[in-house]
Amino acid sequence: QVQLVESGGGLVQAGGSLRLSCAASARTFSDYTMGWFRQAPGKEREFIAAISWSGSRTYYADSVKGRFTTSRDNAKNTVYLQMNSLKPEDTAAYYCAASVRGSGANRPWEYDYWGQGTQVTVSS
Repeated sequence: QVQLVESGGGLVQAGGSLRLSCAASARTFSDYTMGWFRQAPGKEREFIAAISWSGSRTYYADSVKGRFTTSRDNAKNTVYLQMNSLKPEDTAAYYCAASVRGSGANRPWEYDYWGQGTQVTVSS
C-alpha cells in the first residue's frame, strides 16, 4: 500500500509559478513510476507528466510541455511538479499517482495509487 499526499497548490496570477510536492509513504518509492494528472470541473482526468523510477526519463502532455517540469528525490520519497507560465486553463485539481508500470504510463487506469489532490487556481 502506498499513500500519497500532495501539497503546494493555491491561487496564482496568470504568468506565475507554483511548485507541487507529493510525499509518498512507500518504503520502495523508487520502484514506482510517478505521474501527475489534473481534473477540471466537468472534465475528464488529464495526464500531465510522468517520471521514471530513476528520474532519468520524463514525459509531458503537449499542453504543458516547456512550462512544467517534474522531478523526484528518492531519498525523500517525494516527487515534484514545477509549473511556470501558468495560464487560466491550468486551473484544476492536481493529483499525483504511482504506477508499477513503465514510465510511459499516461492513462489513469495504469496507475495504482492516488493522492487526494491539491487545487490550483490561475486568475487572469
